[in-house]
This record gives sequence, C-alpha cells and structure tokens, in this order.
Amino acid sequence: MASPPITELTQRAREIFRRVVEEYIDSGQPVGSKTLASDGALNLSPASIRSVLAELEGLGLLAAPHTSAGRMPTDAGLRIFVDGMMRVAEPSAEERAQIEARLAEGGPVEQALQKTSALLSELSGAAGMVMVPTREQRLAQFSLVSLGQGRALAVLVGEDGGVENRVLDLDPAATGSLEAASNYITSRLAGRTLAEAAQAMRAEIKSGKSQLDDASRDLVERGLAVWSADADERPVLIVRGAANLLDEAAMGDIERVRSLLDDLENKQSVAQLLESAREADATRIFIGAENRLFGLSGSSVIASPYRDMEGRVVGVLGVIGPTRLNYARVVPMVDLTARSLGKLIA
Repeated sequence: MASPPITELTQRAREIFRRVVEEYIDSGQPVGSKTLASDGALNLSPASIRSVLAELEGLGLLAAPHTSAGRMPTDAGLRIFVDGMMRVAEPSAEERAQIEARLAEGGPVEQALQKTSALLSELSGAAGMVMVPTREQRLAQFSLVSLGQGRALAVLVGEDGGVENRVLDLDPAATGSLEAASNYITSRLAGRTLAEAAQAMRAEIKSGKSQLDDASRDLVERGLAVWSADADERPVLIVRGAANLLDEAAMGDIERVRSLLDDLENKQSVAQLLESAREADATRIFIGAENRLFGLSGSSVIASPYRDMEGRVVGVLGVIGPTRLNYARVVPMVDLTARSLGKLIA
C-alpha cells in the first residue's frame, strides 16, 4: 500500500509521527507511547498516543519490530519525514570553519579527497565517501631522469602545474636514450590527456614513422606503461570511517552490518550508486530499500556532486550510515563540503 502524503494526516498524527522519527534518529531505539507522553508536550494520554501510533503503522509509516517495544519509522516514513517535515540545521560557524580550514591545508588533489572523506566521517559519525574526479589531467611535460643503479624517475607535469613521479627499472644501456625519449613524449603531449597522447604515440611507433631508436622506443613504451597501470589501479572511491558503522545499536543486528561492510568492499558498485547523484541539482538522499545496493543492509546514503572552478561536475561525495542518520544535520554538511571541495578543483 502506498503511503499517504503528509498533508493527509491530521495535525495530531503529524506531530506524533515527527516526534517518533526525531526520537528514533536520536536514540536508535523504537519509541513507545510512554516516552512520547512523558514530557506532557502532546497533552495526550498514553492510550490516545497508542491509538495514533497504530493508525500510523497501518498507513505504513511506522513499524513495531517487537511486541510492546514501541515503533520506529519505516523507509517510507523516513522518506516522508525527509521530504516534508525535516527542519534542516545549517552547519554551525565552528563546523563551517573546520570544513574550510581542513580542505585549505594544501597538497595534491588526491590528498584533499582523502581529507574530505575523513572529514565527512568525523562530522557525520558515519562513513565518508568521495568519488575520485573522472576528468583526466591535461599534460604539459614528461621527463625521464636517471637515478643510477638501473633505475629512472618518470616525471609528469600537468597544465595546472601539478607534478607526479614514478620510478621504473632501467636497462643500464638505455641511459643515453632518456633525453630522446623524454623529448619525444613531451612534444606529443601538447595539452592532451595521457590516454590521448599514448594512443597517438603508439600508432606512430607501430607505423614506423617515429625517428626513435630501439632503446628509445622501449623507454617510451615503459614510461607509458607505468602511468597507464597506475591510473588503472587508482581507486574510483575513497571510503573512510567504516568503523563508525559498528555502533552499539548496529551490533544488535550483526548480519545487517556484515552486509553493509561487504557492500562497501565492492567499491565499484557503491561508485555506481553515487554516479546516479552526479547530475542532481541538490544533495540526494537514498533511504534503505529505495536503493537496491543497500536494501539488505538497511542503510542510507546522502550524496552531493562537487564541481570544479568552471562549474563542471567532476565527482560525487557523501556519507553512508544507518537509516537513523541525522538527516537534518548531515544533508547541509554534505552540501557545504561539496562546495568547499569544488573550490580546490582546477
């Protein structure tokens, strides 16, 4: 049965429903009529409250996990709460300063992504996730420098000034070919991505049009190989704070937790879920069984795209945790973090 829109509930039912959800999010435990009646704010007897709770359960908004154990919101109930009743709590000045200061510490983009994932985990009390930008760096220069003892340093310089280094084994006889191989590769980068440059160089070498000797050709191939392998092995997703998912409430359902951790191990599938938030205009919320990947583990994902300085979406970040996430606090925090990270992406 489809759940009714929140506007179809009476004022009394809406207020009781809101209190159940907020108390459940705060405690992680089902909420009973005595708890709701204890502060007197509802001005209703426990019996009257139980009647409304039963009505909300019949509508599919609440569920009773155990007899006489109180009620907790269903996934459908949480969706109605998030879309129509949630009172968003903007990040405090202290939290805002913490986010901006942490991401302004400097360093390569990869380091900023690691920091962002850890920061989201710390601030939300859940696991933080950041998708690595898919936009490839455009390159400016490539150098091979002898390190002696049969090794060379491959140096890649991006158009944004970023520098990355890799060490590769070297045939001592090829040392004299380092400069020729470096100049050959650099002359063909010219604002291309590594994949574009590699394709052009390999086609030229295969056709016999290159002026390289055998040793230089071997160095070019090895130089391209070390960077291509490195790119293939880079994670598409950075996850930090998975241990936060093992809280006291979660340990009561160890199978659910095991299922969630297994899902996180399969980072490619998680990345596919985040990818669906890539074109969103605002932060997206996936609750429990609404998404196939985390349906069995009963978890929620809050995700937001982040953009580079030109406004292009280059990745997605977010948090994953139990369905009792503090959505009102975490949603604006994820949104702020996405905007802060975007200022660092050239």
